[in-house]
Amino acid sequence: MIDRYSDHAANERTFLAWIRTAIAVMAFGFLVEKFDFFLEVAARSLPARAPSEAGRLVGDFTGLLLIVLGGGMMVIATLRFLQTRKDIDAAEVRPAKGKRLDLAVVLLLIGLGGTLFAYLVYTVLHGMG
Repeated sequence: MIDRYSDHAANERTFLAWIRTAIAVMAFGFLVEKFDFFLEVAARSLPARAPSEAGRLVGDFTGLLLIVLGGGMMVIATLRFLQTRKDIDAAEVRPAKGKRLDLAVVLLLIGLGGTLFAYLVYTVLHGMG
């Protein structure tokens, strides 16, 4: 039996949850980045406005930033998994690390989500006026 098996299994489950989350963030970034293409195709077939250049820029930038953020989350998750594995096997008790980095990632995701929300509210209100 592996020493401290349950701790190692929990570490691996946490790592896999971070990887799944990173893949979801990257997929959402791809969706956001490519959504303007859908709007362009829809504008050709429907009597609707084509997306503005500023709208395309916001969508492209936000989508690419989400893809990069997802890749960064994968790197951070891998480094954290390896460090936690060493900490579990260590004889001495080690304090947890990375709280600031976790908070930075959460704040960045909240900021991106808020930016997308504000952009959508702006386009809805601007389209109605």
